[in-house]
Amino acid sequence: MIQPMKINLVSLGCARNLVDSETMLGDFAQAGWELVCQPEAADVIVVNTCSFIQSAVEESIDTILELAAHKKNGRCRRLVVAGCLPERFREELAESLPEVDIFLGTGAYDRIITAVRESLEREKRTCLLPDPDTVDVQHGPVPRVPTTHPMAYLKIAEGCSKHCTYCMIPRLRGRHRSRLPEHIIAEARSLIAAGIRELVLVAQETTAYGHDLTPQQSLAGLLRNLAGLDPDVWIRFLYAHPESFAADILQTVADHPNLCAYFDIPIQHASDPVLKRMGRQYTQADLQRLFDSIRTHLPEAALRTTLLVGFPGETEKDFKILLDFIQAMQFDHLGVFTYSDAAELPAHHLPAPVRTKTALNRQDALMACQADISLSKNQKRVGRIYSVLVEGKDEDGRLFGRTPFQAPEVDGLTYINAPHLAIGSFPRIIITEALDYDLAGEPV
Repeated sequence: MIQPMKINLVSLGCARNLVDSETMLGDFAQAGWELVCQPEAADVIVVNTCSFIQSAVEESIDTILELAAHKKNGRCRRLVVAGCLPERFREELAESLPEVDIFLGTGAYDRIITAVRESLEREKRTCLLPDPDTVDVQHGPVPRVPTTHPMAYLKIAEGCSKHCTYCMIPRLRGRHRSRLPEHIIAEARSLIAAGIRELVLVAQETTAYGHDLTPQQSLAGLLRNLAGLDPDVWIRFLYAHPESFAADILQTVADHPNLCAYFDIPIQHASDPVLKRMGRQYTQADLQRLFDSIRTHLPEAALRTTLLVGFPGETEKDFKILLDFIQAMQFDHLGVFTYSDAAELPAHHLPAPVRTKTALNRQDALMACQADISLSKNQKRVGRIYSVLVEGKDEDGRLFGRTPFQAPEVDGLTYINAPHLAIGSFPRIIITEALDYDLAGEPV
């Protein structure tokens, strides 16, 4: 019988990956295994990996090799690699990383304790790679150790059924599968009871939530139910899709003060020819109508988007169309990525690849444009009063938090000029200073 040991887990990649990591930590904690922050103190080290783009693959491999040193020179007895990296490269990864004892695909994280115990008892390597499409997502609250207090991500669906030519998520996570609303509500209750003050709903496409369930559900219906759990807990959702964004979402957000009027809608591009090659089934005119509708119904709403430049065949004309659209739309927040090629992608076979230097220059130009837009918007917020969720202190001891129009990790922060405020509280803050992306203020 294997006795409980000390566990260290490193989570890489997206928020959805982090939910899986927190679930694995919960499994270990429930089994009586001790969670430690330092890998040198651990008997078992787990790396939950990302492999969405090449830079993520490189980060994952570098992290694995760095932590493998604790097997050779430290107390670590088992090194576990989970998530998207083994899912993407499967059995060939085991050949190239002999340092690793256990490989778990994206659909096997709930079997981690069994895998570790069997590996220790039988002294053999383990590779669990179930087909993501066969993995059941219908479960109620599971053991989970939130690591982002006072905010927590809440996964409402798994996988994606879209066929964008630049993306391998369907291969890594399977088709779109929504969780039952009662299971999501139960998990939300559990997180709120544990002190979470903001729930951030995530999925590859949150606005497709419930379309695959019987009877059919909707994101708007789920939001209404979540908003009613506790009026003092913020709810926001990320990763909406222009094609599945339903009009009833806007009215639902308008009707509930604790639903953040924050809309993260990655558009990828605004040139119709590029969108078509990307496999996105909308046009720039469709985007214009959607964003105009949001701002008409909710004038104070914050809009965020994500762009992809350097896609095969993107011309200077295409980029100029995109830049003009960004200047016209005046997004509150914006992120830009350069296209990352891979042989498995349909886009790999498209003609006219764009040089890396050109893609980086276009990325820089967009971000410079957005910096000006963001500063202008922030300057207009000076003198206004907002509720701010206090999240912590920086290395200089200065309190910081976020307004409803600032999402965790991807947007700026609001710094608070006050000596003491409770983490997880919602003080009213008057904005006194505006920077490119951050704000500063003091309690009213």
